[in-house]
Parts: sequence; C-alpha cells; structure tokens
Amino acid sequence: MSDKYDVVVIGSGPAGYVAAIKAAQLGMNTACVEQWIDAKGAPVLGGTCLNVGCIPSKALLDSSYKFHEAREDLGLHGIKVGEASIDVPAMIARKEKIVGQLTGGIAGLFKHNGVTVVSGKGRVLAGARVEVTDAEGNTRELEAGSVIIAAGSVPVEIPPAPVDGQYIIDSTGALELQEVPGRLGVIGAGVIGLELGSVWGRLGAEVVMLEALEDFLPMMDVQIAKEAAKIFKKQGLDIRLGTRVTGAQVADGKVEVTFSTADGEHTETFDRLIVAVGRRPRSEELFSGDSGITLDERGFIYVNDFCETEAPNVYAVGDVVRGPMLAHKGSEEGIVVVERIHGKQAQMNYDCIPSVIYTHPEVAAVGKTEQELKADGIEYKAGVFPFVASGRALASNETEGMVKIVADAETDRILGCHIIGPSAADLVQQVVIAMEFGSSAEDLALTVFGHPTLSEAVHEAALAVDGQAIHIANRKKR
Repeated sequence: MSDKYDVVVIGSGPAGYVAAIKAAQLGMNTACVEQWIDAKGAPVLGGTCLNVGCIPSKALLDSSYKFHEAREDLGLHGIKVGEASIDVPAMIARKEKIVGQLTGGIAGLFKHNGVTVVSGKGRVLAGARVEVTDAEGNTRELEAGSVIIAAGSVPVEIPPAPVDGQYIIDSTGALELQEVPGRLGVIGAGVIGLELGSVWGRLGAEVVMLEALEDFLPMMDVQIAKEAAKIFKKQGLDIRLGTRVTGAQVADGKVEVTFSTADGEHTETFDRLIVAVGRRPRSEELFSGDSGITLDERGFIYVNDFCETEAPNVYAVGDVVRGPMLAHKGSEEGIVVVERIHGKQAQMNYDCIPSVIYTHPEVAAVGKTEQELKADGIEYKAGVFPFVASGRALASNETEGMVKIVADAETDRILGCHIIGPSAADLVQQVVIAMEFGSSAEDLALTVFGHPTLSEAVHEAALAVDGQAIHIANRKKR
C-alpha cells in the first residue's frame, strides 16, 4: 500500500466521504482515514450522521410516527385497526439494518471509485503529512499533496449531568433504548432534544424538556418558533424554558434531577435522562503543534471562506469549522474544497443552506429571519400562508403550520423562507433553489405549481408577500 497520496481525508462522515469520492472521481489518488471500527476491527464508515445521528434518528422518527398514526389518526380515515402496540427491539433492529445498508454502500462506493480506506486515528503534521495510529497503537505516516480534515463533532457533556450510558445518556444512547421509559427527562429543547423527545413521546413516554434559554428555538423565525411551541406542547411535550439543570444523581434505578428556575430550586425524578445540549467539534489531538493549524475560542478549526486553514495545503470542512453543524453543509464544503484543489474556482453560498428539525410537523428554514432583518435595518416585506387553507393538506389531515417568505422591500429579492408543516424539509428546498438563482417573490408567484399539492402553500406565500394570495384574505399593506 502506497503512503503517498494526492489527497488524504480525515473522517468518513458526510463531509469526508463525499470529499474523498469527489477527489477520486477527478482522478486524484485518494485515501480516507477513519478511526471507528466494528467488533471485528473493520473500519466503520459514515461518521456520526449515518451511524448515530441523522439516519438512525430519522428511522426512529418515522417508526414512532407510524405508531402514532395507527393509534391516533387512522380512524379519521375510516380505517379500523385493533389496539396498536410497539416492539421497541424490532424498531431498533430496523434502524440498525438501515444504518448497515448505508455504511456498506459507502464502502462499495469507495471501492468503485478507488478510494483507499486507512483504519486509525489521523493527526496532521507539518508539511501536509498525516500520522495514523491504528487500534493496536501502531503508527504510519502518509504524505499528501493536500489534506482535508473532516473529523466531525461529538455530543457536549455538562458537569451537572455526567453521562453513565445507562440512566443518563447522550443522543447516541437515546437511539439504543430497548424499552419506552415511563418518564423521560431531556436536557435541551433544541433540534436534537426535540427530535429524540418526539420519538419517545409518541411511543408513550412522559417527556419533560428542560431548556436553560428563555426563548424557544431562538435561531428560528419568531413566528414559526411560537407556532412550533404551541404544536409541540399540544402533542404532550412538557417544554420548560428558563430551566437550568444543577445536578443529576442515579439512585434505585431512577435519575433525580435538580434544576433552578425563576421561582427557585426544584427536584424531579425520571426513568431516563437524555443530555442533548448540542455538539462540539472533534478537534482535539487532530494536529501537531507545528502543523500551522489554529483553533478559535470555541474549538473550531480556523478557516477562511474557502475552508483553507492557516497551514499550506490543509483544509477543514463540516462540523469542525464555523457555521451550522449540518451534514449537507459539510458535504458541499467537501466538494468545493476538492474542486479548488483540482484548479476550479468553486465557492460556497452560505446564505442558501437550509436547516430542518425532523419533528412532526417538520420545521425548516433558509436565509434571514424577520428578527435578523430588523436588527440589520433591512426593509422587508413578508407573506404567510397557513396549511389549513391548503386543499392537499386538508385531504391528508396535515393542516398545522404555515409557510412564510420574506423579501427585500425594494428589490423583491427573496431573503428567507420559514416553514412549519407537512413536508417542510422538501418544500423549503424549492425556495433554496429560487434563492440560489437570485429570484424575487414575484418569480415564485408567477411560477405554475401543480394542484393539489402541498407546494402550493409556497406559491401562495410568495403571492402573499405583495398581498395577492388567492386562497386567504390578504392583509392590507401599509
């Protein structure tokens, strides 16, 4: 096996494996270093996303929602079934099968494209060299024309609630539970907490979410966040804002959690406690002191707009660099970097990166929120269309939520789109495409949308930007 490569990628998550495949497709001799191994000592590809993140969580979200539908919603359609029950181990086994198919698929793509997999932990040395230490402690050195760091992220740990893997668990542990907890505590009401809380809440757990922030989903548009809070509370999620956890102790098979609120200290007991307060970059021990790579104050690898580190020919992409920790953001950064290595003047449009919360209904957004535009002093106009006015949404009993589009008041250029509702993740992508091409709200308004479809809500929101929606009463523009 050669130790000289055109490109060496550290990490095989969405940012890493996409970069490696793209580099190989462009004719570069490519190696991908991965430290995860299975019980047999073979490399486990796919990173957090495929193994313990995006994919397994969506599998459980879909399974749990089908259970909810069988128990609560099928009767509305005239479908009569017996009392529904859940086989949690079978649900987890299905999730594992999906993960295995996808990770095995990456291995097949690597083989097809000629990417060499190097098992071990990668560490960048001076001169674009990579030291790899395998599971037995043996080291080897790879020489690279260019290095791409795509090491991903890990769950944030907090001192008041140390994870023990059994009663106090992180997001990974929450995907492995073999039974439904009677009472489930979740520290953090962000994206991860809401998705995991939704899974186990649908299956019958009493879910209490303890969020230190005073505002719910502060990164989302305020109107959408308020609607989300109302919907999730109606679903049974007990979301408590301004609640700071101060301690957690396991005793007699229960977790006793202490927390403070505006009215003092409190204690509650749970069967399981999930710590879901976010993720941090996996940047420790990734490079030597003389490599030339630097970290910012939050532990992210410092890069410029083209993902170049301060070390020559060394790049970093995905969760280890600034910006949202999103698999698709990392994948696109990986492609941009590889194309630049290959001599193309590729660049990333960070204004058009969608974000999604895969609850039900889904929450999705791209671009600027109203509060951001106000803070920046940008004059804007907004159009909102509720799904309750959509014929397709009514037909499928999916009427909660809305589509909101904001546009520049003078130029009409679309600045953002915010959705809570059915298929929000797919609907927002239509606006992402429009924004990528610099479209105006009028451009969307003049586009023909199929009927009856959920996407008509996007069309109507674009019409509503100028008070021209057809299927709702328009607000008078000032």
